[in-house]
Amino acid sequence: MTWTDYIHADPAIAAGKPVVKGTRLAVDFLMDLFGNGWSRDEVLQAHPQLTPEALQAVFAFAAEVLHDERMHLLQRATG
Repeated sequence: MTWTDYIHADPAIAAGKPVVKGTRLAVDFLMDLFGNGWSRDEVLQAHPQLTPEALQAVFAFAAEVLHDERMHLLQRATG
């Protein structure tokens, strides 16, 4: 899974937040839905422009961002 095939940021769309390509659905918005208890099927049904692959890319992107942030926080804590 290469999330860059599905996620991008453009200053002209959603104030530059990372979104699913071809939509205005921001990654943080989709993650909030899951945080509020939505299921994968509910998200896909509510947003038919999403594909299962694009939704997987949202999680791949979030995991990479969190990994990078965790490393940054660990470096600050030990530095």
